[in-house]
Amino acid sequence: MTDDDHDRPNVIAVVTDQQRWDTVGVYGCPLDLTPTLDTLAAQGSVLTQAITPQPLCGPFRAAFQSGKYASEVDVWRDAVRMPSDELHLSRQFKDAGYDVGYVGNWHIAGTFDNPVPEQSRGGYEDFWIAADVPEFTTQPTEGHLFDADGNPVKFERYRVDAFTAFACEAIESLSEPFFLVVAYVEPHNQNDMWSYVAPDGYAEPYQKRPYVPEDLQDRPGDWYEALPDYYGMVERIDECVDNLLEVLSDRGIRDRTIIAYTSDHGCHFRTRPGEYKRDPHESAIRVPAILVGPGFDKGVDVTQPTSMINLPPTLLDAAGIDVPNEMHGESLLPIIRRDVPDVNGEAFIQISESQVGRALRTDRWKYAVAASSLTGWRGGSAEKSSDVYVERYLYDLERDPHEQVNLVGHPDFRSIADDLRDRILAYIQEIEDESPRIKPYEGGYTGF
Repeated sequence: MTDDDHDRPNVIAVVTDQQRWDTVGVYGCPLDLTPTLDTLAAQGSVLTQAITPQPLCGPFRAAFQSGKYASEVDVWRDAVRMPSDELHLSRQFKDAGYDVGYVGNWHIAGTFDNPVPEQSRGGYEDFWIAADVPEFTTQPTEGHLFDADGNPVKFERYRVDAFTAFACEAIESLSEPFFLVVAYVEPHNQNDMWSYVAPDGYAEPYQKRPYVPEDLQDRPGDWYEALPDYYGMVERIDECVDNLLEVLSDRGIRDRTIIAYTSDHGCHFRTRPGEYKRDPHESAIRVPAILVGPGFDKGVDVTQPTSMINLPPTLLDAAGIDVPNEMHGESLLPIIRRDVPDVNGEAFIQISESQVGRALRTDRWKYAVAASSLTGWRGGSAEKSSDVYVERYLYDLERDPHEQVNLVGHPDFRSIADDLRDRILAYIQEIEDESPRIKPYEGGYTGF
């Protein structure tokens, strides 16, 4: 390793699946599930209003690996292969002299339970133990991923622990500087079991009078049965992050390693309406996001709404790597360094499968539209965009943070809706190169 390499930080991105932002203590969770993450948050930077660009597994990963919105790379729904020439992130690190590795949940190759071919791995060539859809090759306590040669790598332990062991192996074997992605399946539900599965003994402390977030209270869904295991899964993830930190310390590289922690989307336990995600409500689109290490060690948080489309350029910038023009987002380092003010942020969101929808999240307002005659569902004649959208939701998050009162169609808020409509149309024009029409909601004020 050269002297120049010593000055370049390692970068580890830890990405969970379907984790609500409010399961982390720094975001207000009262259960003390995440002491490790809370310590990292105190040392680094927290994105207090981090918003996913697409509340769905594959599309988020496509956005993360490309720095583009999901529709731009045609991974606007699950089970779609990411074009290999759009996988920019790891190649930027590799071209800058980094070793690059990947562990866990890939979800953008379209190979399901088969190994991901080399050309579809995004250039993660120095360490690879992963599967396209690990839910198809694993259960919560056993299964297999694949190595770089396509051979099964079996495990018989809790899945978070197994993925962590693979990640520790990567940390020990990659040469500095390195970029490593650790992509867990948890705390996502195990689809073929229709349940959430915590490690043995981890759900029990939360089974008697569990803490219930206000957006779930008095609503249908499966949150009552799911929350104890869900919380236990988050607790175990936090412990495993601590294991990663120990390995970094043992190798003597903790202080020169950036750690970014986030999730692809949140979860509302089938309360809105019948979905775990795939809609514009806060519990689906808002995620935890913590950055710590070189460049983030001043304890400066980002308080404005921030799209996670900004995460790839932020990581590149922190590593001293030029951000390619193809990427849509912008580095957050100028805000964290206080070179620019932390104001007026907003996030554009694309929604698929449950609907063909678009949303805009500002500091105060949530405005969402959806096509009325098209389906985004993978089992039907799925579409990725529409010529005509209809207003669907308008929430005043300042007065109604849990989105209990839908103001769409209320005449007193018509001017606000019109302004948000114009802003969301500008995003659609810029990102999708389309000029749809958004029809006002004309069904009368719903109030919910």
